[in-house]
Amino acid sequence: MKVLITGASGFVGGAVLRRLALEGLDLRVLARAGADDANWRELPNVERVEGDLGDGKSLRRAVQGCRWVFHVAADYRFWVPDPESMYRANVQGTETLLRAALDAGVERIVYTSSVAVLGFRADGQPADEDTPSSLEQMIGHYKRSKFLAEERVRALCREEHAPIVIVNPSAPIGPADRKPTPTGRMVLEAAAGRVPAYVDTGLNVVHVDDVAMGHWLALHQGQPGERYILGGDNLSLRAILTRISGLTGRPSPRWRLPRRGLYPIAWAAEAWTRWRGRGTPLLTVDELRMAAHHMYYSSSKAERELGYVHRPAEEALRDALAWFAQHQYL
Repeated sequence: MKVLITGASGFVGGAVLRRLALEGLDLRVLARAGADDANWRELPNVERVEGDLGDGKSLRRAVQGCRWVFHVAADYRFWVPDPESMYRANVQGTETLLRAALDAGVERIVYTSSVAVLGFRADGQPADEDTPSSLEQMIGHYKRSKFLAEERVRALCREEHAPIVIVNPSAPIGPADRKPTPTGRMVLEAAAGRVPAYVDTGLNVVHVDDVAMGHWLALHQGQPGERYILGGDNLSLRAILTRISGLTGRPSPRWRLPRRGLYPIAWAAEAWTRWRGRGTPLLTVDELRMAAHHMYYSSSKAERELGYVHRPAEEALRDALAWFAQHQYL
């Protein structure tokens, strides 16, 4: 039987697709009309079904005859001119797809959530799957939409015993970040020497291929209704930029900037992007609000229950930079 994966043209979805292809599975990808097929163009046994998360008929067609579903697709942007489109994809689209899969008799679903839905610990220690959070704590439309989507997924598991396992990747970095993602854009800017300063924040950095393996492990070892953080190393932003400097030969960032002093730049960048009607702001207000926290997480549960492991963050950065260089992003 087939395995459906959504979001296969994206960064994490492409990595999951490559992982599943290595397992020799008969794969089906859901892709919008005109979507980039570079992630599966040269892979064997991949069937493309045209559709999107806003088209229920295409979703019902995509899940027919599938044994497993990996729902990775999401609108992942920290700034969006039309927030409603993000909620339609991330919330309503997720529920429509999952209900179609359940109606079609799919045996197991792995849903890709995000650490963005988790809270922060008052003592500053890394958060885990049980760290409480609320919708009011979510900063920006991306976080709010993913929080609402996961709430609906958990309700399906709780009320209808749906066979859905939830995974929460942190900040993935690595090869084939074609768009690139917001995290990949940070790596690119630093590699180009355009980040001479930093703010006092931190991220959990994980290799995207480790996240993909975590999805495969969750399919077989995860418990329905449970969520598992798929993370890596907790690093300050300064440490991340310093590692990139060491890999590229660029100077390390020298100045620490006050976060509050950057808000006028973010407001101006967003206004400029709105006026142009295209592109992405160099800096956004939501990014600054998120930077008030060190976004550190623990993958202990996934390590303990799934057998999940991750490689050092420097390897993720090295692989990302090598791919960007090879494909002339630099």
